[in-house]
Amino acid sequence: MRQFAVIGLGRFGQAVGTALRELGQEVLGIDKDETRTQALADVLTHVIQADATQEGVLAGLGLDRLDAAVVAMGADIEASTLVTMMLKELGVRHVVARASTVTHGKVLAKVGADRVVFPEQDMGVRIAHGLSNPNVLDFIELLPHYSVVEMTAPKWMHGKTLGELHLRQRYGANVILIRRGDRINATPGGGDVIEEGDLLVLSGTTEDLQELGED
Repeated sequence: MRQFAVIGLGRFGQAVGTALRELGQEVLGIDKDETRTQALADVLTHVIQADATQEGVLAGLGLDRLDAAVVAMGADIEASTLVTMMLKELGVRHVVARASTVTHGKVLAKVGADRVVFPEQDMGVRIAHGLSNPNVLDFIELLPHYSVVEMTAPKWMHGKTLGELHLRQRYGANVILIRRGDRINATPGGGDVIEEGDLLVLSGTTEDLQELGED
């Protein structure tokens, strides 16, 4: 079991904290809003009602022993920047900070955030990919122009083996997993036949995957 802190229990912080608990991890939630802390009192491992930006609030919590801390207060740029800096000064080994703008993200990185996330931007991109190609069920950009997608197998793949499709040669794409109903093939090979209704997880360049997923 790993230990985490989530600072800022708005919608994003609640989602992260709740998901971590569902995965069996210990979560300390911190927010200055009493309504938010009370709502999560029976969900998270511990909750503290406090203003994390105030000097001394974080210092006595032993946060340096945590596996990671999430600064989820992205809307308050000054507060999130200050808390991120304080966490690194306290020795927290891994800090994930939510940014509201690109500039905000750069500032968070400068003060020590190990990872900066843009939830609204990321969700917008995922929705856009799903709208532009109905076969795409989910989309994650791992690096600029390199992504992993989950998609329904397009019609032109039906009845063909992976070897016949030559996806790596034609698109530079790798099939990571094939799901057919409740069955999962986590080690697909050239002899596996793609059937209608199969769900594929593939990695490759964003542009090539978009083209590959079209009927």
